[in-house]
Amino acid sequence: MQAFFEKQERRGLIMICDFTYYSPTKVVFGKGRERETGVLVKERGAQKVLILYGGKSAQKSGLLFRVTDSLEQAGIAYAALGGVTPNPRLSFVRMGTQKAREEGIDLILAVGGGSVIDAAKAISYALCYEGDVWDFYAGKAQAQKALPVGVVLTLAASGSELSNSSVITNDRTHEKRGYNSDLARPVFAVMNPELTMTLPAYQTACGCCDIIMHTLERYFVQGPSMELTDALAEGLLRTVMAQSLILRDHPDDYDARAEIMWAGSLSHNDLTGLGHCARDFATHRLEHEVSGLYDVAHGAGLTALWGSWARYVYKDCLPRFVRFARNVMGVTTDGTDEEIALKGIEAMVDFYHSIGMPASFHELGIDPTDAQIDEMARRCLEACGSA
Repeated sequence: MQAFFEKQERRGLIMICDFTYYSPTKVVFGKGRERETGVLVKERGAQKVLILYGGKSAQKSGLLFRVTDSLEQAGIAYAALGGVTPNPRLSFVRMGTQKAREEGIDLILAVGGGSVIDAAKAISYALCYEGDVWDFYAGKAQAQKALPVGVVLTLAASGSELSNSSVITNDRTHEKRGYNSDLARPVFAVMNPELTMTLPAYQTACGCCDIIMHTLERYFVQGPSMELTDALAEGLLRTVMAQSLILRDHPDDYDARAEIMWAGSLSHNDLTGLGHCARDFATHRLEHEVSGLYDVAHGAGLTALWGSWARYVYKDCLPRFVRFARNVMGVTTDGTDEEIALKGIEAMVDFYHSIGMPASFHELGIDPTDAQIDEMARRCLEACGSA
């Protein structure tokens, strides 16, 4: 124990980076809480909302009825628009913006997962902007205002319900781009883990891996970090991996669903990166180009890329990879730091396989040509402002 505290004292000689933490979303968590949506909207002073949703499952499950019933009981008018797809399209955002303007909407209500929430955020920007909403995602403009966004979450994955991020695909150019602004952080998020129980196993696993990647990309940093932040990240990673295995075998386990849902929110509201002076979202950036071109599931695209990324960079961030191997993946064998780091990477890849996730392009089911890889790399650099 004394050695542990001496180690912490030595770490204190390294300057931890300053930060500002902002997480304004009101979280309403638990069984049946979607019936409180109307009250939450009324608290915001909204008069009429646009309900966005994806496919028919929101209707068939009765969720959409419960949400609209709660709005009616609260005296809130609404319009509804379905059809949000995975990797939400710019064309849909434009259509939703036009409908919202025609209906006189003053709050966007996303009923769904990350794709629906991201589309809602994009519409919220567009309604307060005279130009083309793609300007924000292309880096040509910064939003000055946004309409409020509320969420009824049905998929634990993107963390968009608490984050400042949204990602939209330009269906004309196949560019997938993200935009971050605190203006569109949801004002409330209703989170009922029961709503995720009907998801296919593959979609559940993809969501778990997106949560993991949001945490890993804040964790693998060079330079100062906070011990508490690292411990939170490591605990979150271990929890998600353990609960993912439970859901693989017992998809109706409420407690596991609840753990995963809350982890998804915490993985992308910046909590697991506080005090770090940098973060590496290279895997996400690369995956945006892959799914922009091939329209693959986001979580699967991430796992297909991560092992190659990790083997490429681990020597430049060796202490972190060793810590990851020890504290997250449970590597206990002796060896050089490089050997331990590589064992941690392989253990992570084995985990992906254990829940049915790919770890290569071949396993993802795509076979890009050299020219396509070069084009995706060029677009990735362009998106990062380096081309």
